[in-house]
Amino acid sequence: MLRAKVRCQFMFNSKLSRKQRPLWQNTFYLCYKVVLLWLTLISAAQAANSVSILCYHRFGETVADSMTTRTTVFEQQLATLKQEGYSFISLNDAIEGLRGNKPLAAKSVVITVDDGHKTVYSDLLPIIRRDHLPVTLFIYPSAISNASYAMTWEQLHELAETPGVDIQAHTYWHPNFKVEKKRLSPEDYQKFVETQLTKSRSQLKKKLGVDATYMAWPFGIYDDELKAYASKAGYSVALALDGRNATTKDSLLSLPRYLIVDANGVKGLSNLLKEGEK
Repeated sequence: MLRAKVRCQFMFNSKLSRKQRPLWQNTFYLCYKVVLLWLTLISAAQAANSVSILCYHRFGETVADSMTTRTTVFEQQLATLKQEGYSFISLNDAIEGLRGNKPLAAKSVVITVDDGHKTVYSDLLPIIRRDHLPVTLFIYPSAISNASYAMTWEQLHELAETPGVDIQAHTYWHPNFKVEKKRLSPEDYQKFVETQLTKSRSQLKKKLGVDATYMAWPFGIYDDELKAYASKAGYSVALALDGRNATTKDSLLSLPRYLIVDANGVKGLSNLLKEGEK
């Protein structure tokens, strides 16, 4: 389209006035401007209908496990995406945009972090405060103040009080619903799912005063039955891990995210998002 634009501009860079130009030339130029406007509007509409939602887990100086992203790499990713014209928005703003309630800018990116690992407090929180970065944390409460790898409730409370940080649910203890469905009877499976979904909300409410209406599916596992349970439990939004941009056509109870690990690096993440825009 750029080459066509240059050629058309060249055609009309004559010293002739509009009245002196042949009728066909003025007609062609008018058609060209209309088509250019039409293409611009279509491009803007397509961009405004999708958002890139990233999912991180843990941070640190070194790669401790497959879900760790080095803090230095994360900071370089943020800087590079900003240079490339991406903007970081809150998950709430993204959801409102996907619902059509507010404009959703092109090249919008949402940062989410699952589980509640202690490096969210030690490594990510300083970056959030420094860069005023909006972040949504999906927490499974059974680990908080219990598991050695997890944050404490005091640390999580400090995060909840930090501007830009949103605390949401990640079930109660991060089960694999596929495994549990095979292991349990239909009645016990239903009770199990309902407990995982409701106890997570109740604990976050009790400990932090947070009314979690968003959740993230553990391991990105979901189906229509689970989505129905989530809706019944009071969730209006649930996020998965389907490796593509979230669009207005997606169900709000299974919004796709990109799982990001250290191996993605800086260039890899940039390329991933460029592919998602197509």
